[in-house]
Amino acid sequence: MKHITKILCLAAGLLGATSCSDFLDQTSPSEMTGQNVFGSAYYTGLAINKLYGAMAQDDTYSQAIPIVWSTNTDCELIDGLGDNATASNERGVMNYNSFAGWNRIARLWDAMYGIIENANLAIEGIDKSPLLHAGGADATAMRRYKGEALTIRAMVYFDLVRFFGDIPLKLESSKPDLSNAYLGKTDRDVILDTLMNDLDEAIELLPWAGTNSTYTTERVTRGYAHALLAQIALTRAGWVIREQAKEGYETAAYTDPVYPTQRPGAAARKALYERALAHLSAVIQDPTHNLNPSFENEWYLLNQLKLDETWRENLFEVPFGEATGELGYTIGVRTNKTTDFGGNSSGKQKMTSTLFWSYQPGDTRRDITCCPWDLRQESNGAVETMMGNKPFELYCGKWDVRKMNSAITDRALRSAAAGYSKWMTGINCVRMRYPQVLLMYAETLNELSGSPVGSYPGDAGMTAKEALREVHLRAFTDAEAKAEADRYIDRVSADKQTFFNAIVDENAWELAGEGFRKYDLIRWNLLAEKILQFKQDYLREMNDETAGYPAKLYFNYTDGTKKRIDFSTVTWHGLPEGKTKEDYDKEVSFWGSERTATKKQQLETNLPSISSGLVGDGVKVKNRYLMPIASTTLSASGGKLQNSYGF
Repeated sequence: MKHITKILCLAAGLLGATSCSDFLDQTSPSEMTGQNVFGSAYYTGLAINKLYGAMAQDDTYSQAIPIVWSTNTDCELIDGLGDNATASNERGVMNYNSFAGWNRIARLWDAMYGIIENANLAIEGIDKSPLLHAGGADATAMRRYKGEALTIRAMVYFDLVRFFGDIPLKLESSKPDLSNAYLGKTDRDVILDTLMNDLDEAIELLPWAGTNSTYTTERVTRGYAHALLAQIALTRAGWVIREQAKEGYETAAYTDPVYPTQRPGAAARKALYERALAHLSAVIQDPTHNLNPSFENEWYLLNQLKLDETWRENLFEVPFGEATGELGYTIGVRTNKTTDFGGNSSGKQKMTSTLFWSYQPGDTRRDITCCPWDLRQESNGAVETMMGNKPFELYCGKWDVRKMNSAITDRALRSAAAGYSKWMTGINCVRMRYPQVLLMYAETLNELSGSPVGSYPGDAGMTAKEALREVHLRAFTDAEAKAEADRYIDRVSADKQTFFNAIVDENAWELAGEGFRKYDLIRWNLLAEKILQFKQDYLREMNDETAGYPAKLYFNYTDGTKKRIDFSTVTWHGLPEGKTKEDYDKEVSFWGSERTATKKQQLETNLPSISSGLVGDGVKVKNRYLMPIASTTLSASGGKLQNSYGF
């Protein structure tokens, strides 16, 4: 799985190391000239591998982007609520109390523009290379390398736009005199249009995954380029907060009076949806990517560092080496002083009680996604320990140390023995899954045809309802629960709006914790609304003493060792009829216990602090989910950049 990282040390020297001392000047003296690099397919391949290596930094896709920068939503939280949610740290920033002096903003900006600079160098070098038009295997390789560089550059720019809004668009390498190093902002619509055009070209240059034994989903492929283009098209059609109003655009009902939330007009949106549909249909109609029949197995394979070569559900995974990647450490099942699994993990990102409570009975995704328990060291080993009144501190079980291969757990144990508090998993960062393709397809076709069961020119030969049904029913294994899930799909397919609402819900149930939901909620203009709904749902459950959150949980263990909880016995909704607490091995206080508590920490301190910069009292700018540009970046920009949105 780690074939790329074997040659990163060679690739790192090509075209020079990244330097962040000057705004967009990401060049330094090269160990090899561009002519030498791009006159060889082998060395060009190393230059492309350098792009993948740069995506394995903590400040890009190892930690910052999938874990920290993609919170908060109605499903995911960064921990440290109360006073920490407004403090000058990432806990405050991710609760939408951003400030330009947070040093991680500059670090991400520099790292991402470093990838862009090296992609620009690669694209220019390949375009000038005689190998590109020489024919044969070298020409095929060079075409593929250009497609990879175009796609990676598009992905990185797309994420930057989603973080910052309007940013500099730089599609050429820096000149020696730095005459093109200091650039002002480009309107995000222009950037996204450019990225889609680049991806149209990349699609023709890239093969599908599995074309040969080495071209796996650890590289960007034709399938991922198709899906990324569709994702960008839907974002381009969606709502965004803008520095100023644009003529011909629609303004949302919930909007800031100075910085309006807008989307394109109906005709432009229709064209963008049609463009998205064509690319989503291309992925669905090709046999390369499919749903793994088992949701659990797909996550097991990821924890095992194994690529799914059968179904290829993950369209693209950023490849990490063994000393890289915090997925499973900073997010995942929490280990608390466990000698079996290397001491502590961080578990910094948390899930919400209302997400856990929203799953339908029998949905296997719930207990994989949400863990109201952790692993603690007891005399008999690592024991599943149910947490008490911590409704905003559920861990995400998609990354589970007990499912990880021995190489990861051995590394964790060695790190703990050496006195290190942190260990890396090497688990890849997934940037697109096939369920996302199906959900985007269902959304797009429902919009264009006006019905969950309608058709539209260029569709994949399946209705929106059928696409949603594939995702939803995969989560159910019990026959009775599966039959009820099928009836649910019939109910939500009654009309266009009801079906769209179901897509929004499915997005949460399927993708929570993976760093995707925030950006879908933004383009739907539902981010603030859904966070408010999550808070209201929590209050409703707390006020419902009969059917709401129980004050106590009772459960049994799977066997006499009392190490594993039998989750089929947990009394999530109170003691079943005919049962008493004596029928269970254990009881613990639960979320409803705060109804009668003297100190109401969750209700009075933590709940109001969640996403306090976006919702609630004292919000300075409505829908301000964007980050400010860092103070150091502004000072290095030669006066070309300024912050907006009240920062």
